[in-house]
Amino acid sequence: MLNISPNKVTGRIDSNKYKTFKKLETTDINYTTKKVFFGFLILVLVFMFVPWTQNVHGSGFVTTLSPEERPQTIHTAIAGRIEKWYVNEGDYVQKGDTILFISEIKEDYLDPNLVQNTQRQVDAKKLSGTSYADKAITLAGQIVALQTEQRLKLEQARNKIEQSQLKVKSDSMDLVAVRTQLKIAQTQYDRSLQLNKEGLKPVTDLEDKRLKLQDAEAKIITQQNKFLGSKNELINAKVEINRIQAEYADKIAKANSDRLSAMSSQYDTDAQVNKLENQYNNYKIRNELYYIKAPQSGYVNRALQSGLGETIKEGTAIVSIMPSKYQIAVETYVEPIDLPLIHKGEKIRIWFDGWPSIVFSGWPNMSYGTFGGRIFAVENFISSNGKYRVLIEPDPEEEPWPKELSIGAGANTFALLENVPIWFEIWRNLNGFPPNFYQPNGKDAKADKK
Repeated sequence: MLNISPNKVTGRIDSNKYKTFKKLETTDINYTTKKVFFGFLILVLVFMFVPWTQNVHGSGFVTTLSPEERPQTIHTAIAGRIEKWYVNEGDYVQKGDTILFISEIKEDYLDPNLVQNTQRQVDAKKLSGTSYADKAITLAGQIVALQTEQRLKLEQARNKIEQSQLKVKSDSMDLVAVRTQLKIAQTQYDRSLQLNKEGLKPVTDLEDKRLKLQDAEAKIITQQNKFLGSKNELINAKVEINRIQAEYADKIAKANSDRLSAMSSQYDTDAQVNKLENQYNNYKIRNELYYIKAPQSGYVNRALQSGLGETIKEGTAIVSIMPSKYQIAVETYVEPIDLPLIHKGEKIRIWFDGWPSIVFSGWPNMSYGTFGGRIFAVENFISSNGKYRVLIEPDPEEEPWPKELSIGAGANTFALLENVPIWFEIWRNLNGFPPNFYQPNGKDAKADKK
């Protein structure tokens, strides 16, 4: 009894008659309590020194390793009106299969023969450009012919100048000869006149000498006229050269101007041809965009547009497709304080939502239902949720991941770090310290090597 009440029953009851009183009197309750307490204390102290594997927790979801293998939405590149659906939700489509057909709604493209008409415009402009090119070639040949003719005309004029110079020289020599003859005739006449006065020469001889003098005077006038005429011919020949050069320079300049005009028209036509060809290709490609096709093989998850006759804008989402072939991965997020402990190639343990598992993060060997992974990439820019994104691929050295996993399923991860005693881990968490800085052996070896 505890004997708490002031009314004692010790004198009223005979304790020898009851076995319970005898056992309570012989049992040392304090000793048993101490024994249990110290045993528990020893057990706790031993437990404090049990190894504990430090780890970094993360949570995320199942995704694919390559961006092109993830679920995607197919958009329309042009505005249009829904005319016909070729698939249903859940259908499997091959790459290039037609999903939807839309018709044109913009007035600039309503002409059913728009592509053919544009092609005719391109052909007509090409012929126009060819004509301008031929004209430029013809004018270039004409310029060459004018230059050849100019060269020949100049050579002819230069030859005429040389002939005129020789003629001037010849007439000049003839004039000198005539002047010499006139001087001789004058001298003979003066001598005959003197002799006639002295009676040594008859009058007939004097008259003969006078006739010769008059003839010489007439010849010198004629020769002077001839000499002046030759000089005029030389001047005219020189003037002719200038005239030929000016005439053909004008003709060549005009032909060259016409050629440049033709070339300018040709270049302008070529630019128009390029523009029309660009329009033609755009119209041709636009016609192909009326049929919205699957970019890769996969399953149609959901039709985001419905009905017939509905008008849609450029960039409108039509359907979502899940690729049929993909390599599964896990996208998880870790706290910024744990980012320095995460390294590419490090091993990760994962357990998936809906998959039976018993997890002891500190004792990974005792866990059940977890799968091995390996860090494939670590994002260096913080995400909108305030954490850093880590992409994990299956570890080929571990058990394969379940085939039943679906994209988007939840996943939890923990990266294994160093082994420490439990007391150290408790003390670290109570103080808010991060786990011990950890680097894989490969990085340590590289650092030592440096």
